[in-house]
Amino acid sequence: MARKIMLQGTMSNVGKSLLTAALCRIFRQDGYSAAPFKSQNMALNSYITADGCEIGRAQAMQAEAAGLEPSVLMNPILLKPTTDVGSQVIVNGKVRGNMRAVEYFRHKKELIPDILAAYEKLASQHDIIVIEGAGSAAELNLKADDIVNMGLAKLVGAPVLLVGDIDRGGIFAQLLGTLMLIEEDERELIKGMIVNKFRGDKAIFRSGVDILEQRGGVPVAGVVPYIKCDIEDEDSLSDKLGSRTANGIIDIAVIRLPHISNYTDFDVFLQYDGVSVRYVTKYTELGQPDMIIVPGTKSTVADMRWLRESGFEAAIKKAVGKVPVFGICGGYQMLGKTIADPGNAEGGGDIEGMGLLDCDTVFFREKHQTQTSGHFAQTGGMLSALSGLAYTGYEIHMGETSGCSEKLLDCGGAYSGSVYGCYIHGIFDEPGVSAAVVKTLYERKGLCFDGAGIDRRVYKEKQFDILADAVREALDMELIYRILDR
Repeated sequence: MARKIMLQGTMSNVGKSLLTAALCRIFRQDGYSAAPFKSQNMALNSYITADGCEIGRAQAMQAEAAGLEPSVLMNPILLKPTTDVGSQVIVNGKVRGNMRAVEYFRHKKELIPDILAAYEKLASQHDIIVIEGAGSAAELNLKADDIVNMGLAKLVGAPVLLVGDIDRGGIFAQLLGTLMLIEEDERELIKGMIVNKFRGDKAIFRSGVDILEQRGGVPVAGVVPYIKCDIEDEDSLSDKLGSRTANGIIDIAVIRLPHISNYTDFDVFLQYDGVSVRYVTKYTELGQPDMIIVPGTKSTVADMRWLRESGFEAAIKKAVGKVPVFGICGGYQMLGKTIADPGNAEGGGDIEGMGLLDCDTVFFREKHQTQTSGHFAQTGGMLSALSGLAYTGYEIHMGETSGCSEKLLDCGGAYSGSVYGCYIHGIFDEPGVSAAVVKTLYERKGLCFDGAGIDRRVYKEKQFDILADAVREALDMELIYRILDR
């Protein structure tokens, strides 16, 4: 059975996901087979495994850092919010149904056998399991039925590293306050603290380390700097989603829908010099971009209504014919004529789409989940350079779209003039695809693009090594291995 170590946080977005990826990479570099595990994840960014199971995008990223094929064993429970008080519940990679939060909390302890079965099978296959908690380790109102933080640590006997975010301030209150609020048997599981996202000279924080260790009675395993590396972030608090001005030669505007999902689909464009990607929340921020993207969403009908009421629909239609408009998954559905959800798969209701593509969407209870690959069809319009290019990606959607007269891909999708749409997440990741889009946008401005296509896989491998090297230097790895050996 594998050795294990768990990362828990003082709050959300302290960097648990990246530190988990870093440790997976470090252990891999040291010759071990390490795998990530998160019993319950809440995220709209998800991934489809090779066998058609849906897991959190963060666990897929961590698996890549570990050099493994992503597996549903790494994330047996995924919650995808559909409203402010409800989520789609996915267990072992398949949809269990939609539940309001109070209903889910009433039944979630019934999922412990699924969690333990996944963990034990994963642990039988690897040397080390790096477990990630969720949110805060001291959520007092939730701890009675906890299955993701201290509750899980007790179930599997995992030693814990407690992570705090010094960049957000209050690091002593974060770490020491968490130690004060948890129970004595839970404090005994915490074997180290990590101060994350430190900026500046660490020498000035030496006294801070002493204070934490003296008052907390737990060693500080490291002070990790704010690391500049480009690794996918699934959290809704991601800096990538913040408002920003166009600062590139090419300006790509992504509509930040209220229930936006899989926004990492567009990370590849950030790797190109001269290209900026903005997530816009108001139509007045749209300006005059070189390309507009309508991304995926977990609530297509509700977000289509928001597009209409917010003024975005009118702004997008005004841009048609001037710049390419590309919809992915839910964004593709909204570019069509009608959207119908008769079975309440994503909240129910019918609505007219933007009518920019000649197609209609109907939602069914069964979700389509698959990895896919193929080629673009002979495509016209502004992005005709995509014709015949190879793509890879994955599909996650409840709806089926029909009536498309001009197919974008060999497996479907549609285009009409300067408007394009498909279901494939990761459609831009192939080097030829992203390069063709960027080259086209340059040429439309009368500029020459002489750069090469970005190989996303090679790029991510380099970023994982940058992350791991920085974390290894910052952590007391001898202490980490001693904790593992306990």
